[in-house]
Amino acid sequence: MEIRTGDTYDPRVIALLDHHVTTARAHTEPGSAHALDLAGLRAPDVAFWTGWDGETLVATGALKVLSPDHGEVKSMHTVEAARRRGFAGRMLRHIIDQARARNMARLSLETGSWDYFRPAHALYQAHGFTFCRPFEGYVEDRNSLFLTLELTPLDMRSSGCA
Repeated sequence: MEIRTGDTYDPRVIALLDHHVTTARAHTEPGSAHALDLAGLRAPDVAFWTGWDGETLVATGALKVLSPDHGEVKSMHTVEAARRRGFAGRMLRHIIDQARARNMARLSLETGSWDYFRPAHALYQAHGFTFCRPFEGYVEDRNSLFLTLELTPLDMRSSGCA
């Protein structure tokens, strides 16, 4: 998969993001879906990427800057036909690497608590995320789960200090 800076004006990207938001909202209680819309992804505090298998769009992911040392994973989605092929893991590792490159100490996320989101829970936990309390304006909600990952700076990882 080739990861590119996301083009929120590309009709293929718009269609996938629309599907992502619509599907997430269909599997979440009203008021509990927190997916970014196109305007949110175009905000200056958000970096957005797309994943391509050849010329086929297969994944999206974003990093929202909450503070200089804290980021949030947003808009993680893999096309259903491309699931279980490692694309989501590659996108998540890219976001983690980008957060580290920005010297962030922590990366957090909110996801749904319903069965539909179980594969996402497994993905995040497999990459070291642990459950946490709500962060940055989120509130306790039985429809949401919150996860976080403490980031080790790249220079410490490569020197064996982590």
